[in-house]
Amino acid sequence: MKYLSKLYSGQWIKRYKRFFLDVKTDNGILTIHCPNTGSMKRCGEPGDIVWYSLTDDPKRKLPGTAEIVEQADGSKIGINTHRANKLVSEGLARNRIIELNEFQEWKAEVKVGKSRLDFCGRNDNGDICYVEVKSLTLHEGEGNGFFPDSVTERGQKHLVELTELVKQGVSAVLLFCVQHTAIMSARPADHIDPEYGRLLREAVNAGVKVLAYKVEFSQGEVELVSSIPVLLD
Repeated sequence: MKYLSKLYSGQWIKRYKRFFLDVKTDNGILTIHCPNTGSMKRCGEPGDIVWYSLTDDPKRKLPGTAEIVEQADGSKIGINTHRANKLVSEGLARNRIIELNEFQEWKAEVKVGKSRLDFCGRNDNGDICYVEVKSLTLHEGEGNGFFPDSVTERGQKHLVELTELVKQGVSAVLLFCVQHTAIMSARPADHIDPEYGRLLREAVNAGVKVLAYKVEFSQGEVELVSSIPVLLD
Protein backbone atom coordinates (compact mmCIF):
# COMPACT_ATOMS: atom_id res chain seq x y z
CA MET A 1 0.00 0.00 0.00
CA LYS A 2 1.46 3.32 -1.04
CA TYR A 3 0.72 6.39 1.01
CA LEU A 4 -1.19 8.90 -1.07
CA SER A 5 1.05 11.78 -0.07
CA LYS A 6 4.56 12.40 1.18
CA LEU A 7 5.24 11.60 4.83
CA TYR A 8 6.84 14.18 7.08
CA SER A 9 8.57 13.60 10.40
CA GLY A 10 8.43 15.22 13.81
CA GLN A 11 8.99 14.30 17.43
CA TRP A 12 6.19 12.98 19.63
CA ILE A 13 5.26 15.47 22.35
CA LYS A 14 1.91 14.27 23.67
CA ARG A 15 -1.38 12.65 22.73
CA TYR A 16 -4.58 13.98 24.28
CA LYS A 17 -8.37 13.86 23.87
CA ARG A 18 -7.66 10.56 22.07
CA PHE A 19 -7.54 12.06 18.56
CA PHE A 20 -5.00 14.88 19.03
CA LEU A 21 -1.24 14.46 18.81
CA ASP A 22 1.29 17.27 19.21
CA VAL A 23 4.56 16.85 17.33
CA LYS A 24 7.68 19.00 17.25
CA THR A 25 8.71 19.95 13.73
CA ASP A 26 11.37 22.23 12.27
CA ASN A 27 8.69 24.91 12.06
CA GLY A 28 7.43 24.55 15.62
CA ILE A 29 4.67 22.56 17.35
CA LEU A 30 2.05 21.01 15.07
CA THR A 31 -1.19 19.38 16.21
CA ILE A 32 -2.21 16.49 13.97
CA HIS A 33 -5.04 13.97 13.88
CA CYS A 34 -4.39 10.64 15.61
CA PRO A 35 -6.65 8.09 13.83
CA ASN A 36 -6.69 5.47 16.57
CA THR A 37 -9.52 4.76 19.01
CA GLY A 38 -7.48 2.43 21.21
CA SER A 39 -5.29 3.23 24.17
CA MET A 40 -2.13 2.99 21.99
CA LYS A 41 -0.35 1.50 24.97
CA ARG A 42 3.43 1.44 24.44
CA CYS A 43 3.01 2.93 20.98
CA GLY A 44 4.62 6.28 21.59
CA GLU A 45 6.39 8.48 24.09
CA PRO A 46 8.08 11.90 24.03
CA GLY A 47 11.02 11.90 21.66
CA ASP A 48 9.78 9.13 19.36
CA ILE A 49 9.67 9.98 15.66
CA VAL A 50 6.20 10.43 14.21
CA TRP A 51 5.67 10.14 10.47
CA TYR A 52 2.58 11.99 9.29
CA SER A 53 0.81 13.02 6.09
CA LEU A 54 -0.48 16.50 5.29
CA THR A 55 -3.58 17.66 3.42
CA ASP A 56 -4.82 20.98 2.10
CA ASP A 57 -8.47 19.91 2.36
CA PRO A 58 -10.29 23.00 3.70
CA LYS A 59 -12.87 20.77 5.40
CA ARG A 60 -10.21 19.26 7.67
CA LYS A 61 -9.81 20.83 11.10
CA LEU A 62 -6.28 19.47 11.43
CA PRO A 63 -3.78 19.53 8.55
CA GLY A 64 -1.98 16.30 9.32
CA THR A 65 -2.63 12.63 10.06
CA ALA A 66 -0.32 10.44 12.13
CA GLU A 67 0.70 7.28 10.27
CA ILE A 68 3.81 5.67 11.79
CA VAL A 69 5.74 5.92 15.04
CA GLU A 70 9.44 5.05 14.99
CA GLN A 71 10.77 4.19 18.43
CA ALA A 72 14.27 4.56 19.84
CA ASP A 73 15.10 0.89 19.19
CA GLY A 74 14.16 1.24 15.51
CA SER A 75 10.78 -0.47 15.78
CA LYS A 76 8.08 0.96 13.54
CA ILE A 77 4.39 0.98 14.41
CA GLY A 78 1.46 1.74 12.13
CA ILE A 79 -0.85 3.72 14.39
CA ASN A 80 -3.47 4.59 11.76
CA THR A 81 -5.96 1.78 12.41
CA HIS A 82 -7.89 2.71 9.26
CA ARG A 83 -4.99 1.29 7.22
CA ALA A 84 -5.49 -2.26 8.53
CA ASN A 85 -8.47 -3.10 6.28
CA LYS A 86 -6.72 -1.62 3.24
CA LEU A 87 -3.63 -3.73 3.95
CA VAL A 88 -5.71 -6.88 4.33
CA SER A 89 -7.71 -6.08 1.20
CA GLU A 90 -4.49 -5.83 -0.81
CA GLY A 91 -3.19 -9.00 0.84
CA LEU A 92 -6.31 -10.90 -0.19
CA ALA A 93 -6.11 -9.58 -3.75
CA ARG A 94 -2.44 -10.63 -4.04
CA ASN A 95 -2.97 -14.04 -2.40
CA ARG A 96 -0.62 -13.10 0.44
CA ILE A 97 -2.88 -14.68 3.06
CA ILE A 98 -2.26 -18.32 2.19
CA GLU A 99 -4.98 -19.76 4.41
CA LEU A 100 -7.63 -17.79 2.49
CA ASN A 101 -6.42 -18.29 -1.09
CA GLU A 102 -9.29 -20.64 -1.95
CA PHE A 103 -11.74 -17.75 -1.58
CA GLN A 104 -12.21 -14.97 -4.14
CA GLU A 105 -14.73 -12.26 -4.96
CA TRP A 106 -14.06 -10.50 -1.69
CA LYS A 107 -16.57 -7.87 -0.62
CA ALA A 108 -15.96 -5.33 2.13
CA GLU A 109 -18.22 -4.19 4.96
CA VAL A 110 -20.73 -7.02 4.68
CA LYS A 111 -23.84 -6.88 6.84
CA VAL A 112 -24.30 -9.88 9.12
CA GLY A 113 -27.26 -9.78 11.47
CA LYS A 114 -27.35 -6.37 13.13
CA SER A 115 -23.73 -5.48 12.44
CA ARG A 116 -21.06 -5.61 9.73
CA LEU A 117 -17.97 -7.73 9.28
CA ASP A 118 -14.97 -6.51 7.34
CA PHE A 119 -14.83 -8.98 4.45
CA CYS A 120 -16.78 -11.80 2.86
CA GLY A 121 -15.39 -14.14 0.17
CA ARG A 122 -16.65 -17.11 -1.81
CA ASN A 123 -14.86 -20.15 -3.24
CA ASP A 124 -15.55 -22.16 -6.41
CA ASN A 125 -18.00 -24.40 -4.53
CA GLY A 126 -20.04 -21.43 -3.40
CA ASP A 127 -18.85 -21.68 0.21
CA ILE A 128 -18.68 -18.38 2.09
CA CYS A 129 -15.98 -17.10 4.43
CA TYR A 130 -16.31 -14.06 6.70
CA VAL A 131 -13.24 -12.21 7.95
CA GLU A 132 -13.02 -9.68 10.79
CA VAL A 133 -9.79 -7.63 10.96
CA LYS A 134 -8.16 -6.23 14.09
CA SER A 135 -5.09 -3.98 14.17
CA LEU A 136 -2.58 -5.31 16.70
CA THR A 137 0.14 -2.95 17.97
CA LEU A 138 0.71 -3.72 21.67
CA HIS A 139 4.23 -5.07 22.18
CA GLU A 140 5.25 -6.07 25.69
CA GLY A 141 8.77 -7.31 25.06
CA GLU A 142 10.48 -10.43 23.68
CA GLY A 143 8.47 -10.21 20.47
CA ASN A 144 5.15 -10.79 22.23
CA GLY A 145 2.18 -8.93 20.76
CA PHE A 146 -1.19 -8.63 22.49
CA PHE A 147 -4.76 -7.72 21.58
CA PRO A 148 -6.65 -5.73 22.72
CA ASP A 149 -4.78 -2.81 24.32
CA SER A 150 -7.91 -1.81 26.28
CA VAL A 151 -11.24 -3.44 27.09
CA THR A 152 -13.24 -3.80 23.88
CA GLU A 153 -16.93 -4.62 24.03
CA ARG A 154 -17.10 -4.23 20.26
CA GLY A 155 -14.33 -6.79 19.82
CA GLN A 156 -16.11 -9.17 22.18
CA LYS A 157 -19.29 -8.80 20.12
CA HIS A 158 -17.41 -9.66 16.92
CA LEU A 159 -16.07 -12.86 18.49
CA VAL A 160 -19.60 -13.91 19.44
CA GLU A 161 -20.77 -13.23 15.88
CA LEU A 162 -17.92 -15.24 14.34
CA THR A 163 -18.64 -18.11 16.72
CA GLU A 164 -22.30 -18.14 15.74
CA LEU A 165 -21.38 -18.23 12.06
CA VAL A 166 -19.23 -21.35 12.37
CA LYS A 167 -21.97 -23.02 14.40
CA GLN A 168 -24.19 -22.41 11.36
CA GLY A 169 -21.64 -24.14 9.13
CA VAL A 170 -20.05 -20.99 7.69
CA SER A 171 -16.29 -20.34 7.64
CA ALA A 172 -15.23 -17.45 9.87
CA VAL A 173 -11.80 -15.92 10.46
CA LEU A 174 -10.36 -13.40 12.90
CA LEU A 175 -7.31 -11.79 11.31
CA PHE A 176 -4.84 -9.73 13.33
CA CYS A 177 -3.10 -7.16 11.14
CA VAL A 178 0.13 -6.74 13.12
CA GLN A 179 1.41 -3.21 12.52
CA HIS A 180 4.50 -3.42 14.74
CA THR A 181 7.83 -4.60 13.37
CA ALA A 182 9.07 -5.97 16.72
CA ILE A 183 6.12 -8.32 17.24
CA MET A 184 6.80 -11.97 16.39
CA SER A 185 3.74 -13.67 17.92
CA ALA A 186 0.16 -12.70 18.76
CA ARG A 187 -1.65 -13.44 22.01
CA PRO A 188 -4.94 -12.48 23.68
CA ALA A 189 -4.38 -9.76 26.28
CA ASP A 190 -5.92 -11.62 29.21
CA HIS A 191 -4.32 -9.14 31.62
CA ILE A 192 -6.23 -6.29 29.96
CA ASP A 193 -9.52 -7.82 28.81
CA PRO A 194 -9.97 -11.33 30.25
CA GLU A 195 -13.46 -11.62 28.73
CA TYR A 196 -12.01 -11.10 25.26
CA GLY A 197 -9.49 -13.85 25.91
CA ARG A 198 -12.23 -16.20 27.09
CA LEU A 199 -14.39 -15.50 24.04
CA LEU A 200 -11.43 -15.89 21.70
CA ARG A 201 -10.64 -19.36 23.01
CA GLU A 202 -14.33 -20.25 22.87
CA ALA A 203 -14.39 -19.11 19.24
CA VAL A 204 -11.33 -21.20 18.36
CA ASN A 205 -12.84 -24.26 20.03
CA ALA A 206 -16.00 -23.74 17.97
CA GLY A 207 -13.99 -23.64 14.73
CA VAL A 208 -13.15 -19.98 14.12
CA LYS A 209 -9.72 -19.62 12.50
CA VAL A 210 -7.43 -17.03 14.06
CA LEU A 211 -4.60 -15.70 11.90
CA ALA A 212 -1.93 -13.05 12.40
CA TYR A 213 -0.03 -11.36 9.58
CA LYS A 214 2.52 -8.63 10.12
CA VAL A 215 3.43 -5.69 7.93
CA GLU A 216 6.69 -4.38 6.56
CA PHE A 217 7.45 -0.69 6.10
CA SER A 218 9.56 0.70 3.27
CA GLN A 219 9.94 4.11 1.70
CA GLY A 220 6.42 5.44 1.25
CA GLU A 221 4.90 1.97 1.41
CA VAL A 222 3.60 -0.63 3.84
CA GLU A 223 2.33 -4.11 3.04
CA LEU A 224 1.28 -7.38 4.62
CA VAL A 225 4.20 -9.78 4.24
CA SER A 226 4.29 -12.75 6.59
CA SER A 227 2.32 -14.95 8.97
CA ILE A 228 3.24 -15.12 12.65
CA PRO A 229 1.98 -17.62 15.24
CA VAL A 230 -1.09 -17.02 17.39
CA LEU A 231 -0.50 -18.37 20.91
CA LEU A 232 -3.46 -19.09 23.16
CA ASP A 233 -1.79 -20.83 26.13
